Amino acid sequence: MTCKERFLKYIAVSTASDEDSTESPSTTRQLELSRRLAEEMLSLGLKNVHMDSCGNAIGTLPATEGVKAAGTLALVAHVDTAPAASGEGVNAREVLYTGEDIELGHGVILSEKQFPAMKDVRGQVLLVTDGSTLLGADDKAGVAEIMTAVEKLIASGAPHGELRIVFTTDEEVGRGTEGLDVKELACDWGYTVDGGELGVYEYENFNAAAALVRVHGVGIHPGSAKNIMKNAATIATELHSLLPADQVPEKTEGYEGFIHLTDMSGDVVEAELHYIIRDHDRAKFEDRKAVMQKVCAEIDRRYGAGTVELTLRDSYYNMKEKIEPCMFLIENAKRAMEQLGIEPKVVPIRGGTDGARLSFEGLPCPNLCTGGENFHGRFEYIPAEDMERITQLLAVMLWNLAE
Repeated sequence: MTCKERFLKYIAVSTASDEDSTESPSTTRQLELSRRLAEEMLSLGLKNVHMDSCGNAIGTLPATEGVKAAGTLALVAHVDTAPAASGEGVNAREVLYTGEDIELGHGVILSEKQFPAMKDVRGQVLLVTDGSTLLGADDKAGVAEIMTAVEKLIASGAPHGELRIVFTTDEEVGRGTEGLDVKELACDWGYTVDGGELGVYEYENFNAAAALVRVHGVGIHPGSAKNIMKNAATIATELHSLLPADQVPEKTEGYEGFIHLTDMSGDVVEAELHYIIRDHDRAKFEDRKAVMQKVCAEIDRRYGAGTVELTLRDSYYNMKEKIEPCMFLIENAKRAMEQLGIEPKVVPIRGGTDGARLSFEGLPCPNLCTGGENFHGRFEYIPAEDMERITQLLAVMLWNLAE
């Protein structure tokens, strides 16, 4: 089966996670794909295939004779898709991209003018959406690429070390390694396959936190509200206006951090604001959290103690410090890309991966590309050819490690 065929099969299963759920996995629909992947691993001949209590599907490809000393490597991808856009009824189609605008459907246009990176995939066949859902390349492309690489590796008979294949749930809601016991996983190193354009590999990610701001107002009839009413909705907008206006995702890039309002709701009596806080630099990350605390304190000063209730929670940290002692993992990716004529590009991740948490739990785990672009929305696309090239890249990396 080709990587594209696998990918199309996987995206037909809706697997959006739910950030408001306290269950693990956060949605039962993820389990359907995890079960299918476990069955597929068994059919390929992997050993000790199982699903844990959180729906993570895990299997082992034993080392070939003579390379057991090479250590055990994990290949990791996640089955869930982002809840930011619908993943139900994905209707993907193939388009030969010539540089012209692509009419996806539902009045949605995929254009190089809006997404300049598309110029790099002119002449390629793209898998795109119908304009009503996301595509699911994040990270079902990674799942398909790993599974196809394993199949190729087995068929080739080439030497390789022991591989642990790990398909996680709930990565998109920050709980991708929940339930994974790194000691029990018993791997020396790993790679997540959860990145973007072909050739990119990453070992620096954001430090991340989530902030929930609750604003408590006082409701009373508007006709007699003077000096009594506290309108939680307008106080919430005032609070947001006190945050740095230029430190938001749409105005930052590279190593620049941000405070991002992801959701806002409320009325006169109660309002809620949900934020994510991100920065690659740990000190600047702590400073951004302090800014949020100071702004909330200022609103309390203006409207009275107890007006604002702030909950801050760290999500994950920059894995750079955990990868630097294992830079051979980075060199291995670079070497394999060069062998295949792929231009290597090291970039900081403006996000996080399961690898960040795994790295801090003792499993160094940098991130590799999937080939996809414009994740989490209707404009998502992936070149079919790049998926096949990444499948080959994974196989070459594994062969190189066994040398």
